[in-house]
Amino acid sequence: MNTHRLFSLRSALPRPAAVDVLFWLASALPLLLLVVLVATLVSMSPARAASEITCNGRNLLTVMEKDNPAELKKIRDEAAKVPNGTGIFWKIEKQGLAPSWLLGTMHVTDPRVLTMPPGAREAADAADTVVIESDEILDEQKASATLLMHPELTMFTDGTSIKDHLDAEDLTALEKGLKERGLALGAVSKMKPWILASFVALPACEMSRKAGGASFLDKQIAENAVKAGKSLVGLETMVEQLQAMADLPVDFHFQALIETIALGDTMEDVTETMTELYLSGEIGMTMPMLKAVAPMPKDGDESAYAAFEDRIVRDRNLVMAKGSRPLLEKGNAFIAVGALHLPGEEGLVELFRKQGFTVTRATN
Repeated sequence: MNTHRLFSLRSALPRPAAVDVLFWLASALPLLLLVVLVATLVSMSPARAASEITCNGRNLLTVMEKDNPAELKKIRDEAAKVPNGTGIFWKIEKQGLAPSWLLGTMHVTDPRVLTMPPGAREAADAADTVVIESDEILDEQKASATLLMHPELTMFTDGTSIKDHLDAEDLTALEKGLKERGLALGAVSKMKPWILASFVALPACEMSRKAGGASFLDKQIAENAVKAGKSLVGLETMVEQLQAMADLPVDFHFQALIETIALGDTMEDVTETMTELYLSGEIGMTMPMLKAVAPMPKDGDESAYAAFEDRIVRDRNLVMAKGSRPLLEKGNAFIAVGALHLPGEEGLVELFRKQGFTVTRATN
């Protein structure tokens, strides 16, 4: 991808939905659903060993530093205003209790992410209880059964298909985008648009690694906990995660799907940029970076984005904070959830502080 293409994206994406879908991918992706669907659908294509698959994205901020330093400064200035925007590993303390730990995760199989920051693996190994977003990620058969029991959350059940909701131009773009990822439109046309968006948003290399059996960080943490005989607790159910997405207007999801397709192979660059921000602990820069790549126009409708933030981020933060509290009150818990649930005035770090805990950065 050349520099001109990077910054031409600002005019190529006339609506804010692409930012929304990327934000969801980074912070709120229903983990179990993606594991099941990737394992089912991508298996249609020849599989490769996870160790053979590499991603080749570039850090967009590195490009920006050279070609548009003023834009990069704006991103950094905005990130500096985000409470608790730096750090993915936090120590949680209260007098009389053994310390607990909070790790922000990225839901990918990238070996760099799986390494975890210094001290995190040791804290997980020593914890009495390990807490993740959904403990259902370890049982794909149960996940499949849940999908069958709630078809309205993932499929069109009114006799229509995605072909009935898109015009010819958008349908052609969707078919092409799916084909590039080894999926036939006819095989997935009954799926809700936000599910298809998850496939389009993930780089092909990441989808291939998942299909090849590679564990993403959250699943790896859960697997290690079970092997060690620890108590594993999920803060959400799969149905709750599905319902959160289904509660948003369907038009919003169609818009997000088409706009994400418009990003094309730039998705690999976006994912690499998010990954490098994650590894450096600069979580507060993620949203400003995404907005710079796919900005909302001055006349854009902010209500859809506000609804997305409320339902997918804030509501889930409250659920996670409430479910974590009794476990934190016992001490020696290790909590691992999507990194973008941590920062902000309504992020988990602040919510735990409001519950009476002292929360400080451990590393990063």
